[in-house]
Amino acid sequence: MNMSRWICYAVGYVFITSGVMKLLIPDFKATFYDLGLPFPETTLFFVAIVEIACGTLLIGGMYVKQAAITLTVIICGALFLTKLPILINQGILAFAFNARLDIVMLILLLVIWKNIRGKTF
Repeated sequence: MNMSRWICYAVGYVFITSGVMKLLIPDFKATFYDLGLPFPETTLFFVAIVEIACGTLLIGGMYVKQAAITLTVIICGALFLTKLPILINQGILAFAFNARLDIVMLILLLVIWKNIRGKTF
């Protein structure tokens, strides 16, 4: 088994877990309301379902490039909406700490996107 598969398994696991938590934990609704997004509950549900679906595709080795691109858009949105204010208000150290998982996921998604040939393993 090659390294790309292991990376897909790990990234898929993180996004599936994140999506499930968004659906089950009520605190996420408040977070999405606080972001000022239009239709926060619908947006939360959509993001959660996309994370679960794309994470499952990564783990299953299907449409990996498409799933990686979609999740890259989501992680960039998360960085912009939730971590950029930390950088502006609290500084680089607080940003670096709070954004660590997002940045690692972004790098791994870019590795997946660049290194996976075709739609499946």
